[in-house]
Amino acid sequence: MMLSSIFLGMIGPWQIALIVVIVLLLFGGKKIPELMRGLGSGIKEFKDASKEDEDPKIDEKK
Repeated sequence: MMLSSIFLGMIGPWQIALIVVIVLLLFGGKKIPELMRGLGSGIKEFKDASKEDEDPKIDEKK
């Protein structure tokens, strides 16, 4: 736990800018929106699946 807080404390604006530049160089400007769209749809599917799992549990308690 302490190690992660130390690591996160060391990330500053210059490091974030460097990471963004590296990602742009690796994937290119056209590929990043496709990656973000895929990430967004994956998160949406995960939320929908977790809601489906919660509904039967609520009905069983009633």
